[in-house]
Amino acid sequence: MDVAANCSLRVKRPLLDPRFEGYKLSLEPLPCYQLELDAAVAEVKLRDDQYTLEHMHAFGMYNYLHCDSWYQDSVYYIDNLGRIMNLTVMLDTALGKPREVFRLPTDLTAYDNRLCASIHFTSSTWVTLSDGTGRLYLIGTGERGNSASEKWEIMFNEEVGNPFIIIHSISLLKAEEHSIATLLLRIEKEELDMKGSGFYVSLEWVTLSKKNKDSKKYEIIKRDILRGKSAPHYAAIEPDGNGLMIVSYKSFAFVQAGQDLEENKDENMSEKIKEPLYYWQQTEDDLTVTIRLPEDSTKEDIQVQFLPHHISIVLKGQRFLEGNLYSSVDPESSTWIIKENNSLEISLIKKNEGLTWPELVVGDKQGELLRDSVQCAAIAERLMHLTSEELNPNPDKEKPPCNAQELEECDIFFEESSSLCRFDGNTLKTTHVVNLGSNQYLFSVIVDPKEMPCFCLRHDVDALLWQPHSSTQDDMWEHIATFNALGYVQASKRDKKFFTCAPNYSYAALCECLRRVFIYRQPTPMSTVLYNRKEGRHVGQVAKQQVASLETNDPILGFQATNERLFVLTSKNLFLIKVNTEN
Repeated sequence: MDVAANCSLRVKRPLLDPRFEGYKLSLEPLPCYQLELDAAVAEVKLRDDQYTLEHMHAFGMYNYLHCDSWYQDSVYYIDNLGRIMNLTVMLDTALGKPREVFRLPTDLTAYDNRLCASIHFTSSTWVTLSDGTGRLYLIGTGERGNSASEKWEIMFNEEVGNPFIIIHSISLLKAEEHSIATLLLRIEKEELDMKGSGFYVSLEWVTLSKKNKDSKKYEIIKRDILRGKSAPHYAAIEPDGNGLMIVSYKSFAFVQAGQDLEENKDENMSEKIKEPLYYWQQTEDDLTVTIRLPEDSTKEDIQVQFLPHHISIVLKGQRFLEGNLYSSVDPESSTWIIKENNSLEISLIKKNEGLTWPELVVGDKQGELLRDSVQCAAIAERLMHLTSEELNPNPDKEKPPCNAQELEECDIFFEESSSLCRFDGNTLKTTHVVNLGSNQYLFSVIVDPKEMPCFCLRHDVDALLWQPHSSTQDDMWEHIATFNALGYVQASKRDKKFFTCAPNYSYAALCECLRRVFIYRQPTPMSTVLYNRKEGRHVGQVAKQQVASLETNDPILGFQATNERLFVLTSKNLFLIKVNTEN
């Protein structure tokens, strides 16, 4: 497909509730259990050179708690000793200590520029792992949770470039050949970026496969790189490995690896540092053009022809500049001279005095206009009537000024709208694009581990959950659940850090940087009779909001939800909040 198809997300109207009345605060206590960790979580704080918003999005807000969606109520974290620790909950009242399932072979404290270690549960028997130093591990685990068959064994262990975090991985079996595809996220220094932040975001799609059928070990068989200017909100490989979906503010594109990329960089560098062909200045009466001459240039090497609307300059038999002037000049009064610093200075006398020229030669971009401070001050004075120190000092009565202080945070329109793009894995081209406009991205969650992760977007005041389906080309994104008014409610939580929902959509939850966890339940039938006094009608269902406050002053580092429980991780403790008592 040469041109990407512009698509839209189809909302299922039956899943919306236009008569939703809001969340009622419930004071019912939530059972909360606390486990003290043997060793602190391996938190990696941002360095001084990781100062951009993209570094904060990708690494500063990293979720250090990982949920194994293939097994119920099983969470993992990595501690300071390089141990991967697991807690699987069967019974809340009989919680055991987190157990070590694997230990990283490298000493992480020896690396100064490492990122946080990351883990992704590829399938029920495979795990991809990064230690944050640039090393990728592929681990066969056996059936996790089954003590008889669970054994974590390294199948691949290689340095694959600069430090990265793993954001997604899948397990593929095609024609009896097993392979693993994984997405690695990096933020790299952009040496050529003179205007932006100086960094770009790299997404590397790495495919691993067995060296041969008899061998257990795996090797890299394919590497593709996408580049963009913003950290992706969401990025996932399709279950069949044929495509990739990304939600981001700024678009991504595949780039050629190796020498081609270096050649492109050299070309871009030469374009960016190209010196202007000439410099020019102007006053109300005349224009002055300055050209740097080649060495050993003489008067005989230069030919300058003035016409009322045209100029021609030839240096050593080569046409240097020729074209129509922006306005007319007096050719009789115009002159040129060779200066002592080996430059040619041309003086053009304007016929229309006082006219400001935006360009010297029509359509020519090779020159640079130099303005002096006196001209800048004059321009500023002429524009003074358009500006004021006061906010809308004298508005028309029919057009009252907009008071920005009356706007709520949820009314703010984002200047840059996100887009959802689908890339073909073979052609590496964009096949589908959805402009999300004002549909703010909220979070992603795995509902079915065999499918791609779902993503939640704000639609008006609601939060809508979407399940991608790569198999259906016409309708790739299915609206599967709605959290009423949650788009509006979450906008008021200025200190929110993590946001998620239960895989069965029974509740959504968000936590702040410290202590507080907010739970928003789906409407449930009432055991007692309630009436809406304003409308005089019977209220059959009520949606409850609950607040839990953790007994700690440590920042929250991880947050995961299952159908029954919320797991909250701090540097020294793991908290369990029992949300639902039945499946």
